[in-house]
Amino acid sequence: MRRLLLCLLFAPLPALAITPGAQEFIDVSAKLESVQCEKRKLRRAIVLAGVEGRAADLKKLRARFAEINADPETARLEKRLAVLEARVLDSRGRARNAEDLDAISLQQRQAFYRCE
Repeated sequence: MRRLLLCLLFAPLPALAITPGAQEFIDVSAKLESVQCEKRKLRRAIVLAGVEGRAADLKKLRARFAEINADPETARLEKRLAVLEARVLDSRGRARNAEDLDAISLQQRQAFYRCE
């Protein structure tokens, strides 16, 4: 019995889970993934239309971008994401918890590649 307790005591503990704030950050980011993807594509198209001098396309693309930003649900989620980011990161932009940063980074990389 004593050996079992000693084994359990010295057994490596599993990594701590991410904080609730980081989990909420990941959840909100997942809800915004399609919007963020569309905005990323629109930004590229806007730059390309500007370089190519396609004024009519540029106007339509900017209008679509403004329409996305005007959506109240998107605006609410983006504001919440900004608040959560301030909670998860310190004043230098580093995660307060290393596991939080790893989890958020993984989620963002996966979302980026799904968008392509």
